[in-house]
Amino acid sequence: GSGKTTLARAVCSNNQHSFGRHCYLEDVRSKKKEMVSLQEQLLRDILKQPDIKVSNVAEGTKEIKKRLGSMKVLVVVDDIDDADQLDELAIEHDSFGPGSRIIITTRDEHVLNIQKVDKKYKAQAMTKKEALELLSWHAFGNDHPDKKYIELARDIVDYCGGLPLAL
Repeated sequence: GSGKTTLARAVCSNNQHSFGRHCYLEDVRSKKKEMVSLQEQLLRDILKQPDIKVSNVAEGTKEIKKRLGSMKVLVVVDDIDDADQLDELAIEHDSFGPGSRIIITTRDEHVLNIQKVDKKYKAQAMTKKEALELLSWHAFGNDHPDKKYIELARDIVDYCGGLPLAL
């Protein structure tokens, strides 16, 4: 798509040093049936305890609130499509300690409206110039296409509509 996951990964990677603990929950949308596993991952990553087990979703939500509520953390929740998933992960304004940051990626802005997030950033499609440069780096190892491929490269950029993943 538009690069939401890539951007979220980069933000997490570049900023995790500013937080005591961090967790990146990837592709949550496709793991709806694995909520207990996601809760365990959140607890394990933040608490740095590899043996944490949760028996059910309700217990996991309670444990997250109890054990992580005072910690300064960075949590990235990637590709959410249902606000209930955030509730089950105890992802709310006051879920974690002061200075914490929660980054949520979603295709559905309605999910963010339900959660009343502080700030929204809408990923933008690349300009034709940016898209041509990205394509050129991957195809030609340079920031511009070879002269004999310029028209083909422009056609590809037009066809992909500025979406980095398509390029």
